Amino acid sequence: MTDADVIARLASHRTLGSAPVEQLGWLASRATLRRFAAGEIVSTRSAPVQRLIVVLSGHLCIRVDRGAGPRMAMEWRAGDVTGLLPYSRLSAPPGDTTAEEPTEILDVPGEHFPEMAARCHELTAILVHVMLDRTRRFTSSDLHDEKMLSLGRLAAGLAHELNNPASALARSAKELSAGLFEIEASTLALGLLRFSPEQLAAIRRVRELCDDHAARVALAPLERADHEEAVAGWLAGRGVNAEIAEGLSGTPLTVPQLEHLAGVLDDDAFEPVLRSICAGHRTRLLASEIEIAARRIHSLVAAVRGFTYMDQTKVPSPVDVGQGLADTMAVLGAKARAKTVTVSVRVAAGLPRVEGLGGELNQVWANLIDNAIDAAPSPGRVEVNAVRRGDSVMVQVVDDGPGVPPERLERIFEPFFTTKPPGQGTGLGLDIVRRLVRQHDGQIEVESRPGRTEFRVILPGTPVATSPKEVQGAEVPR
Repeated sequence: MTDADVIARLASHRTLGSAPVEQLGWLASRATLRRFAAGEIVSTRSAPVQRLIVVLSGHLCIRVDRGAGPRMAMEWRAGDVTGLLPYSRLSAPPGDTTAEEPTEILDVPGEHFPEMAARCHELTAILVHVMLDRTRRFTSSDLHDEKMLSLGRLAAGLAHELNNPASALARSAKELSAGLFEIEASTLALGLLRFSPEQLAAIRRVRELCDDHAARVALAPLERADHEEAVAGWLAGRGVNAEIAEGLSGTPLTVPQLEHLAGVLDDDAFEPVLRSICAGHRTRLLASEIEIAARRIHSLVAAVRGFTYMDQTKVPSPVDVGQGLADTMAVLGAKARAKTVTVSVRVAAGLPRVEGLGGELNQVWANLIDNAIDAAPSPGRVEVNAVRRGDSVMVQVVDDGPGVPPERLERIFEPFFTTKPPGQGTGLGLDIVRRLVRQHDGQIEVESRPGRTEFRVILPGTPVATSPKEVQGAEVPR
């Protein structure tokens, strides 16, 4: 193909066709025509980007595996331009570029860019606009992917956190149904007996003692074991049903209290009364467990609503950083416990609010804390502190992991660069964090050495202060 043929094809090119013909001629004289068969690799992820690629025909695409299998990140067809562009800082592609069908490209080495900027102003302007559009497309794609990954982490963490209270709720509700039948049966049995005022008072007193939670909590573990053994043994000696004896041995009732009850009741009334007391205690205990489980589920749902800001419009407003950190830990607490990592969150008193989008700031905290948990040993520790720094708010996320080597620390915010093993990191999290922090007029800093890696996010505060909070451990908030 002659230069004239190449110029003719460039003149009809969707992106470059509006450039002056003499500039297209300059480009054609410095380009190499290359052809690729379907499935052939045009460039690899490991190779630096050093050439401008003008797609004349066919279809190119980049597929990236960000933890959920390969997915097409970018594509180019006839009339598009990719590769190295003037003034671009792109150093390496996010993945291999592959020809999806027979493809023709013009390959222009980047070493010609200074001359192009000096001699081909219109052509350079077109390529700069292409670069800006590509940046926006990559940014949009990266944000979408990172938000989907965050959603996956949120769903996994929420499912884990909800599993225990939901299981307890279902189990207690099932047992409660059986307990209600037991109460009805024991009530009918007691209805056949006639009790004196003294006997009714003794029964009422034992019911109250049976539910004295403070008395049971006051016992040390060994004392509690001795207590249960003594009560169960005494009831067994009186011939009380084993199921009733087991149920009452776990209550604060003591042997002298049971002896007093036995002394004021007839022998044939003693076991029916104990059966009724045991059934009532068990039912109230189950109702309490249901209430606790339901309250836990409610608090988790509230934390997720706060974490995602799902019921608020995307308009900047004063954001409570402490509440955002607490909501974030509600999502990540299960992961920390699974790895035996203790996470402490401390928020200074009188901390100013931050003007911004709460959901995006929570994504910043989630990425930083999630990375810190990954980096920490097992067992390990992560400290999160929110303090005032002048008129700004500074959030510190510190882990006691092995640290990041200096040569890697310089690249830690680069897109697609990750210090995690293959398949475990996308290289997008910290890039997204930096973008979101900058969008909130803030800055992010990092220091690392063996045993301590610290990320600092500094955001401008507003006059409205927040109340002090202190959250200890990975199980919070409950």
